[in-house]
Amino acid sequence: MSHFSIMLVPDSGKTKTYRLSRGKLKMLYAGLALLILSGLLGIYSLYASYDLRKGLNTALETIQKERQQFARSKSNFETQLKAEQDKMNVYARSLGQMQASLSRLDSLGKRLVQSTPLNESEFNFDVKPAFGGPRMPAENNNANINLFEQVQNIDAQMSALNTQLIAVDYLLQDDIDEKSARPHTWPSEGGWLSSHFGMRTDPFTAKLTPHRGVDIANRFGAPVLAGSRGVVVYAGKMKDYGYLIEIEHGYGYRTRYGHMSAITVAVGDVVDASQMIGRIGSSGRSTGPHLHYEVRRNSQALNPKTFIPKG
Repeated sequence: MSHFSIMLVPDSGKTKTYRLSRGKLKMLYAGLALLILSGLLGIYSLYASYDLRKGLNTALETIQKERQQFARSKSNFETQLKAEQDKMNVYARSLGQMQASLSRLDSLGKRLVQSTPLNESEFNFDVKPAFGGPRMPAENNNANINLFEQVQNIDAQMSALNTQLIAVDYLLQDDIDEKSARPHTWPSEGGWLSSHFGMRTDPFTAKLTPHRGVDIANRFGAPVLAGSRGVVVYAGKMKDYGYLIEIEHGYGYRTRYGHMSAITVAVGDVVDASQMIGRIGSSGRSTGPHLHYEVRRNSQALNPKTFIPKG
């Protein structure tokens, strides 16, 4: 058979017959197959294009996130670098201050040796001090030791030692007697005794607690006065005391002045009896403007009432 007939029979009208040869039929099948294949390829191309676009979008998002992460890392690194540079600047300043303090300590040490019956061969400040001890295994303390904190601690210790030597040097140079070293003046301009030394009811907890000094109520800003001649060995903030000044008077006597609003002297200053050293305030653990005044001898708290004028 070389021909095929296709009949189209409508509901009404004439029947139409189409005769196709075997070659044309094969061409028709091939055309249909090509059309179907083209459609499938088109659908696949659309899917592949969508999938590729989705992959590109994901890649772009990943690149964007990586850029943001890099920017954050860069910012953190720059911040850390600046912090390290600031630390190095502090190290340089601290080392410079420590070097100056060492020079001052050497000078004071030599003066003390010359002013006292110390053996110069035992206290030769021109020779490096000797150290020794058994060899100990090194500890893995990289995570525990902060060099910056160590420098600060050493600097603080040297400052404290420097202050003590200033006080000793001052006492040796001025040849102060025990009577003039003893605190003996009213420690503020005006005011009245509002809380006594010893056991009392704590104004914050209502519990019975020891009070190591006396409180002198006064107007805010009234001058605070030194109890006797001496050297300022502390001037700054201290927990509970607020703004505090501590004065070394010699012969074991020290006085403390707490809760001030302002400090007008610095560590190392030599002050006279009744000299203004600050102003009344309410800093620290305080309920109102007043002066917390302490008298200590050899670190033991004494009743300041026995050291201030009566009346």
